[in-house]
Amino acid sequence: MATEEELFASVDALLAQEPQLPPPAERARLREAAGITQARLAQALRSTTQTVKNWENGRSEPKPPRLEAYQRLLNGWAEKYPKHGPAAPAPTSAPVPAPAAAPDPQPLPGTSTAPAAPGTQTAQTAPQSPATATATAPATAPATAPEPERPATARPKTSRRPVRKPAPRAAGTDPRFPHGPLAVLDGDGTAYGVDGIVLDCPATTIPQLVEWTLTESGLGAPRLHRNGRDADPLIVLTAAAAVKLGLPERLEGPEQRRSLRLDDGHPVVRQITRAKWNLTQRGFGPWARIYRPAQAGQRRCVQLAVLSWDALDTRSWPGVAQMEPAEIARVLGVYATRVTTPRGSTAVSGLELMTALRPPTRAVQDRSTGNWVAGRNPGSLGTEPVDPAPPEATPEHPVVVSSGWTGGFLDEEAYQWVRTIDLLSDAECLLPFAVGLDLNTAFLAAAVRLTVGLSGPEHFVNPPFNPKIPGSWLVDLSRIELDPRLPSPFTPTGERPAGPAWYQTHTVAYAQELGCNVTPLEAYLRRETGAYLDPWHDRLKTAYVDTLADLGVTKDLDDHAFLVAMERHQQADPGLAAVLAAIKATIKGGVGKLRERPQGRHYRDGERWPALQRPTWRPDIRAAVISKARVNMHRKLANMAKLTGLYPLAVLSDCVVYPSPGRSPLDFLPYSASGKPQPGAFRLGPTPGLAKVEGVQEMSWAVDLMEQGFNPARHIKGGGHDASLDEGE
Repeated sequence: MATEEELFASVDALLAQEPQLPPPAERARLREAAGITQARLAQALRSTTQTVKNWENGRSEPKPPRLEAYQRLLNGWAEKYPKHGPAAPAPTSAPVPAPAAAPDPQPLPGTSTAPAAPGTQTAQTAPQSPATATATAPATAPATAPEPERPATARPKTSRRPVRKPAPRAAGTDPRFPHGPLAVLDGDGTAYGVDGIVLDCPATTIPQLVEWTLTESGLGAPRLHRNGRDADPLIVLTAAAAVKLGLPERLEGPEQRRSLRLDDGHPVVRQITRAKWNLTQRGFGPWARIYRPAQAGQRRCVQLAVLSWDALDTRSWPGVAQMEPAEIARVLGVYATRVTTPRGSTAVSGLELMTALRPPTRAVQDRSTGNWVAGRNPGSLGTEPVDPAPPEATPEHPVVVSSGWTGGFLDEEAYQWVRTIDLLSDAECLLPFAVGLDLNTAFLAAAVRLTVGLSGPEHFVNPPFNPKIPGSWLVDLSRIELDPRLPSPFTPTGERPAGPAWYQTHTVAYAQELGCNVTPLEAYLRRETGAYLDPWHDRLKTAYVDTLADLGVTKDLDDHAFLVAMERHQQADPGLAAVLAAIKATIKGGVGKLRERPQGRHYRDGERWPALQRPTWRPDIRAAVISKARVNMHRKLANMAKLTGLYPLAVLSDCVVYPSPGRSPLDFLPYSASGKPQPGAFRLGPTPGLAKVEGVQEMSWAVDLMEQGFNPARHIKGGGHDASLDEGE
């Protein structure tokens, strides 16, 4: 016979189970008896109207923490409105107070938890002129008109780890997208959104998931420019969710995993085709876009990211793929709010952000017919790709192969320079430390107020040099004498040019600044110009500075406090530290994508590869950014030598290594008598173009690497330092 303790233990186990809800029909009766609409109930429980419908017809069940809140509400209604009890009040639209729950978690830095104002629109969603949406949405881009409900398979309740309490959306949220830009879907059907929102997704197939996302989820983001288009909703799939939806947990093959795709005959691909959805030419890979042709100017497209297929590259998103789904949603949500909804790798997102901020077209009225048509948006690159001049292209480009060009190419790349060991003085070698300084987002700093060409190139012979005209110039800069303890500003290797070569405008202008009378032999110049990258720079600069501030690194810190804060910032919040890494990768990768090379083993020189079909394949703009960044670096190096007599040991892209009497840059950076940093040299700070510590090593370590032919700037951080521009996915 059971003991009293055993009986009480059994009762306690029953009490610890998830609360049991009344039958679906009774749930609906109680709500109607209280005079509350399904929409008002959904608002109170931070859910969707369709989800409430599913609960009341038995198609799905709520999950914690919404389950406990719903149970509490139903119990309260059951006491007030028992069966055959008081008559139901007339339906009302008055808000239902949310049930009591645990205290809200700490709000995410940079976000508000104030409730949204119903029915309001932000400035970003101002009504368009009649043809705007049609003019800006590509034919292959997708949005769905509401479709008839499809039955969803009910899921058995499963125990789950605790999740954040749903929080109200921020004031000013676009009413079309009440649940934010994205959600992370787990294997039990729980979709974790931004601001702690938790949704129930009944989908068991990819087509059902796409339809739920477009018709019920409330996911998406408003356009960043009034002539642009709204961001497609993003669903991130955990490994468990991928398997549940019929996808393999991992993609395996001989190629890099990010390049792998499902075969056309895979059951999931066939499901998508049978449901009359389309995949882009890239197929179903780690980042997949599923769409139907636009209807009435409305996109019908969903972006999917599969975590277990390495959708989040660890170099750009360190540690994010291993986080809990709710934390992944938080991290990606911050990036989506401050930068853009992820659309692929950070390089892809960086490039598409340029287009989102400078849409190629706008709606204009045809004076002859009065109709609205698509017209060129001023300051944009337009809708048609433009071939580069031969020296701006790559050797495999059709322009080069078809013309037989042999006149040389632009070599505007980031620095990879090491000072000759023979030029080290005894005094330098006796200093105890080598300190690496890294310029914050050097390529972003170079993009501000950068005038670039917007039209195609035109060829000129013996043109006078004009520093205000962007283009490529054939000039002989080999006769310029410079201090050999500094890298040459004209080549990425830092070596003196051997003769005439092609240079971007900023490089030639700097030669003129150094006192050289430049006389170009040829040039490829552009008549239409503009600061195309300015809005891209402004948005990314704000994102970078705000994220650093959330990590405790603010503009008001003095240099000593700044160095201390930088040592601790990654531990302050690993999620936000990952956002910061993603922002930096977006900048560098976006610039690299402007000259994306052909991919695949079967490419032949002279063939046009897919990247050439987009207007943003612009190697001349990439060259302009890198040229200006390299010139900015050399100018600081030269000013440091004048102010302090110090010369660098090595430079790698935006990292420079100096010999130092101490472990801190405060031991060698120049300051005035009043303690202020000297203008023109390297300065510490959190904004783009200012410097931070990259790493500190012993001077003997740096000298040893230099003697072996290695670059100390690449290794001074301790874990390697890669200055390459991501031109891949």
